[in-house]
Amino acid sequence: MRFEKAVMIAIFTVFAAMIPAVVNGQGFKIVANELNSLDTISKKQLEDIFMRKTSTWSDGLQALPVDQAASSSTRYGFSKVIFGRDVNAIKSYWQRQIFSGRGVPPPEKASDDEVLTFVRANPGAIGYVSSDADVGAGIKVLEIGKN
Repeated sequence: MRFEKAVMIAIFTVFAAMIPAVVNGQGFKIVANELNSLDTISKKQLEDIFMRKTSTWSDGLQALPVDQAASSSTRYGFSKVIFGRDVNAIKSYWQRQIFSGRGVPPPEKASDDEVLTFVRANPGAIGYVSSDADVGAGIKVLEIGKN
């Protein structure tokens, strides 16, 4: 019995160690409309756009962020990597903003396909999808820069 317990603990430890690799690396990719002039975007720029602290791109086009559903593992990874906080903390931020009349969160879409449809249809749109999503035409994948 002790051996089985030790094996289960070892297996759990290995899987737990793998989670940060998915979250910190490539659990998602940033997608923008193909008309976006950027190829690289910083975490700070992403945070400012998704927290609506920045409302326009450098060319004057309105920035239109779109989130995944709060229950999405892709959103979980995005929130941890970009904001350094979990989804519930971000939702609490938006509840305070709404209550005080200072803003509304980005729209939420239920799937990668819905995010891609929104981004494709809106020139200033930016979102994120799972790392294995096929983005197709009308979309460009932005790299996350170091600064």
